[in-house]
Amino acid sequence: MYKLYTIIIATPLFMLVTVIIGILVTITSLLGMKPLSHRYIPMLWGRSACWLYWLPVHVEGRENLDVRQSYVFVANHQGYLDILLMYGYLGHTFKWMMKDYLKKMPIVGQVCMVSHQIFVGDSLSSIQQAVKDARKTLQGGMSMSIFPEGTRTYDGTMGPFKRGAFMLANEIGLPIVPITINGSFKAFSRKAKSVTRTPLSIHIHKPITPDYYQQKPTKVFMQEVHDRIECALGRTEVRPKEYCSAP
Repeated sequence: MYKLYTIIIATPLFMLVTVIIGILVTITSLLGMKPLSHRYIPMLWGRSACWLYWLPVHVEGRENLDVRQSYVFVANHQGYLDILLMYGYLGHTFKWMMKDYLKKMPIVGQVCMVSHQIFVGDSLSSIQQAVKDARKTLQGGMSMSIFPEGTRTYDGTMGPFKRGAFMLANEIGLPIVPITINGSFKAFSRKAKSVTRTPLSIHIHKPITPDYYQQKPTKVFMQEVHDRIECALGRTEVRPKEYCSAP
């Protein structure tokens, strides 16, 4: 019955909501209504998806964030619902760091450009431009989110991280916040054709300050953040609870 509900009711309604949200984000972005375009409308989009698909969501660690502080959020990428979970339940205003080619996606690319997401390519000039854009944008509580694995997991385990987010955070000196997303692989993985009803959770770890991570080689710190996120997934060996928290 649930599968039938998702096909006949939830998915058509969600597609309609997505079109409406895209229009609202475009209009409010053009009018300079940043709180609406960057936080409240995307939050409505993310939460409406979980409501429509009857997906319970648990959030842990939101008290670790200061709404006036800008961060770089680094999250694992389990499935299609991750972006919606971040928008709906993180409780912070942010932009995405996105691959440059996504500008060419129909509708999505246009909405992302109008809302001034941070695009980055593979060339040195593109990376330098992304740093400039980030310096202007990521202040006063506006943060950035990225999935450093670069793609959704195939089997539920975490892949290795790419350097981009960590290099950018180092350049602009922002705290890094590891985010553990759990349940979305089972709910809607990259190989799935429909949503499965299952509990979802977001674990917001304590911010890691630039004073701490700038003293370490990028590769070493990347692995440390990877391990912190994975620790909250319960996929690694048993470790003290404090290991999953920032120093």
